[in-house]
Order: sequence, then C-alpha cells, then structure tokens
Amino acid sequence: MTITDVARHAGVSTAAVSKVLRNAYGVSPAMQERVRAAMAELNYRPHAAARGMRGRTYTIGVLLDNIRNTFFADILDGIRDALRDSEYTVMIGAAGFDADSQAKTIRSMVDRQMDGLILIAPGTLRTEVLATAQSTPTVVIGHHDASDLHDSVVDADGLGAGLVVDHLVSLGHRDIALVSSPGSRASKWTRTPEIVLADGYLEAMERHGLQAYARVHKTAYSDEGGHKAGLSLLASPDRPTAIMTGADVAALGVWRAAHELGLRVPEDVSLVGYNNTAIADLATVQLTSVDQAGRTMGSTAAKMLIERVEGHRDRATQVTMTPRLVIRHSTAAPTRP
Repeated sequence: MTITDVARHAGVSTAAVSKVLRNAYGVSPAMQERVRAAMAELNYRPHAAARGMRGRTYTIGVLLDNIRNTFFADILDGIRDALRDSEYTVMIGAAGFDADSQAKTIRSMVDRQMDGLILIAPGTLRTEVLATAQSTPTVVIGHHDASDLHDSVVDADGLGAGLVVDHLVSLGHRDIALVSSPGSRASKWTRTPEIVLADGYLEAMERHGLQAYARVHKTAYSDEGGHKAGLSLLASPDRPTAIMTGADVAALGVWRAAHELGLRVPEDVSLVGYNNTAIADLATVQLTSVDQAGRTMGSTAAKMLIERVEGHRDRATQVTMTPRLVIRHSTAAPTRP
C-alpha cells in the first residue's frame, strides 16, 4: 500500500496526504480526518526508513539506566502523554549504569536517525552528550549542568533535601543520614542530581547546627543498594535515628535491612524517600517522600524536544521543577536522643 493508494481512496492529492503525514502547517481538521480515515481503512503505515530519507523518522529515543527504578516509569508516562496525539513514537534504550554501554546506546539511536533524544540522568561522558547534541536535538533530565547545546529539565534537588531535613528536625531528629548515589567523577558532569542533593543536605544540616551528625553513604539507587546501605548504617553502634535516600527504590532496600535487623519503621528509625513514586503511597508502605513531579518532567522534556525538532526554537533552556514533601507514616519522633 502506497501514499498514492491513500490519496486515491481519500479523493485527494498525494501532496495533501504528504502534508498530513508531516503534520504540515495549514492542513484543515477535515482534511486530517479524511486522510487518516483512508489510512486506517487501507491499513497503511508510512515506512520509517523512507521517512528518514526525507529528513524525519518521527522517532524519539529515550535513554535510561535502570528499568527497575519506578520513578523512570513516571517520566516515561509524561513523555507518552505529551506525544500521544502526535506522529512521534518513543524508543527506549535501557543501557544499564555502565558509561560505555550508555554511549553505545546513544550512538545507536543517532545512527538510526532518531529525530531527538531524551537522556534521563546519563552516566556517559558529558563530552559525549555535548557532541551528540550538536547534531541531534537533545534534552537531558536530571543533570543541572546547563549548556547552549541541549535543553535540560531538573528538580531543585537542594531545596528538596532541605525540606526533608527541616521535617525530620521538626520531629526531634538530630542524627540524620543521607543515602545517595555515588555518581562518577570520570563522567565530567559537575552538577548531577546526587551532587546537588548532597550539597542541599549538608547545607541544611549546617543550618540547623547538626553538621557534626552529617554523613553521606553512597550506593546504587536500587533495592540492593539501599539494602546494603541500610545494613551498614543500622547495624553500627551509632546508627542514625533517621535516614533520607535519594530514591524511593533505595528507601525500600533500607526498609528491608531494618526489618532483617529487627528494627521498626518509624519507631526505631524514620525513613524518607525521593521521587514519590506510586509504591510510596501503597497502604502497606506509606513512605514519606519528596515529589519532584516526574510525570511533568517527562511531558516538559518531550514538548521541549519537539520544539527543537520542528524548528520552533533554537536556543537552549533549562526548566526547574519545584519539589514538595509528601509526609506519610514512615517518619515520626525519635524514641532515643
């Protein structure tokens, strides 16, 4: 089935069908409906490779490191929401944490002529991302390093950390630990989410005169990483009375460690997550968490990317989400000083 068949079936010119396929400016809703009805009746699908040869493939590549992080699902939902009524299709590259694997995935997306890329907290070299952004429209989610080459969507992570510390201090906690991702200095990103979060935590602890209690335990943002951090922190003689984690998935790992050690949340240790994923609100979990509007981050990134792809904007910009603390049952006053 060809574009000519669609045009004949709809009773319009092939140029009109082409305009509809390209979402060209000036095509009336009636023409859109007429052509798309003919396409549906004929089961016509544009050939992606052929469209790529004409300058656009209508595919968007999304890079993430871990499909088990439920926060990424929120971001992907937002991307889907923004693109639902468009011609664009999302292709996901789950590359893992390894920088070389992420770089390989990014290059594969570029080689397949994807129209634009959304990179979620990439661990690959910043120089690699900047080189890619020179030729392919790119949005980076999470990293605070601004650039003239790519757009960015970030959360005010420092503010989010401060909200957590303020809340725990108001309950009477002093010994508050942070579980954060180790990141990678080799990647040359200087303002990753974990760096900004840790800075905000340390500043808040100092603001409350608690710098002597501050400690940052670094581990992967995963259930396993949180579990290891929880065993290390909670089995020590000077275990903290409260633990903040940089991701809900890690908080659940800490919770599992606490259970194995015979400790209760929040009676023996208060626990706070980050991202406010759906699992945090489960009746059996009720995890206090920082909401950074993951769905909105995703939809914002997708809209920004399409603006670049379609030439409606040529200057890079950075959008910052304002976090809010959602208090549930995993935090309470400490039972020991």
